[in-house]
Amino acid sequence: MMGYGRVGKHRKHVSGRGKAGGLTHHRNAFDRYHPGYFGKSGIRVFRLQKNRIFLPTVNLDRLWSLVTEETRKKYATVKDKAPVIDVTKAGYFKVLGRGRLPHQPVVVKAKFFSKTAERRIKAAGGACVLVA
Repeated sequence: MMGYGRVGKHRKHVSGRGKAGGLTHHRNAFDRYHPGYFGKSGIRVFRLQKNRIFLPTVNLDRLWSLVTEETRKKYATVKDKAPVIDVTKAGYFKVLGRGRLPHQPVVVKAKFFSKTAERRIKAAGGACVLVA
């Protein structure tokens, strides 16, 4: 059976147990392999209510993917009706204005709209409906 030797001796925990010495004798290793481990960052919020900051967004270029392709083709020919896309049913709250819409009127229901999204939906002949 092998031991720990005669000269060096097996002294239990010479450099401390666990994460000991992170600010003193193990500082090099902590700074090298775990930068930013020590210290504070951000602002403490004593009663953070996550539902107030929950705002999933969808862009205009993904708007038509929320309905089927048959729906889009059906309403492309019909001129007196427009499809209703309710983004809240798909789990989104806000519509953002990235991307282009086809020149086809559409009624979009959402809790929030950005200015560019509203402008581009109306430019395509559509309407924005706010939902509570």
